[in-house]
Amino acid sequence: MLYREAGDFKTSYREDGQTFPIRLDRWGYYAVLAVAFGIVPFLINDYWASAVLVPFLIYAVAAMGLNILTGYAGQVSLGTGGFMAVGAYAVYKLMTAFPEVNIVLHILLAGGITAIVGMVFGLPSLRIKGFYLAVATLAAQFFLVWLFNKVPWFYNYSASGQITAPERTLLGYAITGPASSAAVKYLVCLCFAVVLAWVARNLTRGTLGRKWMAIRDMDIAAEIIGVNPLTAKLSAFAVSSFFVGIAGALLFAVYLGAAEVGEAFGINKSFLVLFMIIIGGLGSVFGSFAGAAFMVLLPVLLKNLLVGGFGWPTNLAAHIELMIVGGLIILFLIVEPHGLARLWRLAKEKLRLWPFPH
Repeated sequence: MLYREAGDFKTSYREDGQTFPIRLDRWGYYAVLAVAFGIVPFLINDYWASAVLVPFLIYAVAAMGLNILTGYAGQVSLGTGGFMAVGAYAVYKLMTAFPEVNIVLHILLAGGITAIVGMVFGLPSLRIKGFYLAVATLAAQFFLVWLFNKVPWFYNYSASGQITAPERTLLGYAITGPASSAAVKYLVCLCFAVVLAWVARNLTRGTLGRKWMAIRDMDIAAEIIGVNPLTAKLSAFAVSSFFVGIAGALLFAVYLGAAEVGEAFGINKSFLVLFMIIIGGLGSVFGSFAGAAFMVLLPVLLKNLLVGGFGWPTNLAAHIELMIVGGLIILFLIVEPHGLARLWRLAKEKLRLWPFPH
């Protein structure tokens, strides 16, 4: 009654292979896009933009990148924060060196630079995997943070060591700097998130995505059937780093405006994005968005409840918030290790069969 496929038939393989084969799913997807693009920009304020929506979209892009590498290709990475720093510093150098170039091109080029760096640090994956690869990417995290701290050229020899985004406009609207509005920041991040989600979905459903999943499931068997582990693993690192680099560029230029590498892109950032894909669901584009929403919204809700509702001191509420978030993560992983994406699929299956028992 609520969620049915009756009368929803296909007449071609193209229709049968679309992302949303059920008509109601397609309508829901289009409705979400219509609300996101046509209603939210007119209702959004600075608090909702800075506390919820903009960080959610940026972290969703980063989570998609890490999910491509870990969820689809099976290559564990703990260097997400370092690769986000590469994107941030790359876009900063491009913005200061070429002020006449469009900022969208700068962000895309920053993603391309991060993809090259990711391929370099992905070379150990050809010989090691699992825990050892995680340690190698963790070393990349610390090396990149050290590099951006110790080489003054990256922060243009600033005395404070901090990078600040120059003011840039797009179609006459300020994108960076204090003059930029909440709606413009939200729309820029939303456009990148939607386009990259479409790219990720198509990549993972195509030939390249099948190669990644073959390497993830059993690399030796994949090599026997003709999958080249060199191209498969390095392409996963490149695409993943491209997404993560764009997320880092957006986080610095559009969201923060100014950043110091140790604080903005430290090891905590790597673990935050990793928790997002674990909670949301490995190997799922929807899971990347769900995990990002969970990790962004839950602390905001707890802070409003503990500080605004109960009137607790801010420092005590911060510690309690960490304990609650950590406990919920552990509980969630025990109850449903496949993440929110799995719960969403189960809910849809129950709706399709309701009210009949199963």
